[in-house]
Amino acid sequence: MRGWRLQSSLIHLRTKALSWQEQTRFLAIQKDAGFKEQKEAEVEEKGQVCETWTWGKGEDGQLGIGKEDTERLPSLIESLQLPVLSNFTRSPMPGVLRYPESALLKDPASWTASSSSSSSSHEEKSGDGFMGIRTAMRYLSTDVHANIPREVHSNEVGIACGLFHSCLWENGNLWVWGKGDGGRLGLGGEDSMYSPVLNPNIAGVKMVALGGLHSAAVTEDGSVYTWGFGGFGALGLGTFERVLEPKQVELLSLDMQKMVHIAAGGAHTAAVSESGDIFTWGRDAGEGRLGHVPSPEYEEGVPIPVKLKSITEPMGAVNCGGFFTMALTLEGQLWSWGGNSNYELGRGDQRSGWKPRPVPAVEKTHLLQVACGGFHTAALTEDGKVLTWGHGRHGQLGHGDLNSAKVPTLVKALERHRVVFVACGSSWSAAVTESGNLFTWGKNRDCQLGIPGLLDTEMLPVPVVLYPDIHQNPKLPRHAVAVACGANHGMGLINRH
Repeated sequence: MRGWRLQSSLIHLRTKALSWQEQTRFLAIQKDAGFKEQKEAEVEEKGQVCETWTWGKGEDGQLGIGKEDTERLPSLIESLQLPVLSNFTRSPMPGVLRYPESALLKDPASWTASSSSSSSSHEEKSGDGFMGIRTAMRYLSTDVHANIPREVHSNEVGIACGLFHSCLWENGNLWVWGKGDGGRLGLGGEDSMYSPVLNPNIAGVKMVALGGLHSAAVTEDGSVYTWGFGGFGALGLGTFERVLEPKQVELLSLDMQKMVHIAAGGAHTAAVSESGDIFTWGRDAGEGRLGHVPSPEYEEGVPIPVKLKSITEPMGAVNCGGFFTMALTLEGQLWSWGGNSNYELGRGDQRSGWKPRPVPAVEKTHLLQVACGGFHTAALTEDGKVLTWGHGRHGQLGHGDLNSAKVPTLVKALERHRVVFVACGSSWSAAVTESGNLFTWGKNRDCQLGIPGLLDTEMLPVPVVLYPDIHQNPKLPRHAVAVACGANHGMGLINRH
């Protein structure tokens, strides 16, 4: 009690000579410091906390930090700090290969095997249409808890960035913020939000994809919800109108099964069903991004989900670029279709095509993830290597030059790292390593790389630093888990443990 009185007296003496505005600010800082110290004690006790950091252009509220400023350095979204969790894992996210239940190891004791030892101690399954056990175990290593299947965890967290809006979902709840015109936030209006807001109009969220002007989500029961600008049929609701709140896409009448995966581009959307079929809808300006046989009825867009009939392999993941689409089979084989003026399809030429085809250069390479930018693509191999191709004028390929790449090409600057997650913005890219380091490269005109002092173009991956707060325990460092890239802003999902 005596110590408390002494501290109060010191605060009184320090504030006595200040104006009432300065006193208010000083006391607010003291209160905030006390809260942070209390939070740090809780983190230290439980051993783990999930944070969200953001950077880049924020004029439309897409950073979620309550203001319109551009942030050259990553800033913690303090209003979005989740409760201290005993454990959490990265949620399923667009383009990341889903893990087939039939390939799960039945013996829980085997979950503790490391990804390196599993490659030699487990034989691959064959003839069942799924990844082998070795590939599957390596996939599991991309989670926060590297060697425990996702089904074991209860705390799943995911992030996504659209053109000018952002979101985070955790255990079925969805927070949204950023530009609101067209209804892309799904809050029932078109106001922009400068801090995260819990969306009360949807529950049970499993995966979210943010496009240019629209949003889409898959829920735990396999339903698809969309909202936002409905031009060109991007919402799949049978109309071309905007929708201000999440609305369920009709699946039963189309003989569709439960959906397990969702992705969104500038004006088109794609989903993967439980059986591995791909459905697409939205805009197709003739380049073939939807993967359907060209038809006059598609000239104004495809307003309802249509199944791709030309794919014979079961698919596990899909992702959408500006004018093209990429997908991964359950075995990790890459397929592409759509616009190809900048070698986006990775086929070695510039011929666009509506028909999905395997990418020849990586036909025998097992991939775990594919990420699509405006006109470029990045893919993650099962051994943690990053491949990029497509448009390279802004250095977004990370090859040390401004050239475009016709086929998937190794990012040599990351070769000594084991990468577990990749992301692409409009003209920039990012990667997260197994050790929790975050790298960015490409266009930096709006500070979207999160690193001060860089030029407008960065041709090689550069590490991003997450600066600690003075109240934080240095024994609990930050480790990146995932990263999301918008047009000119970025967001990182960070684990402190």
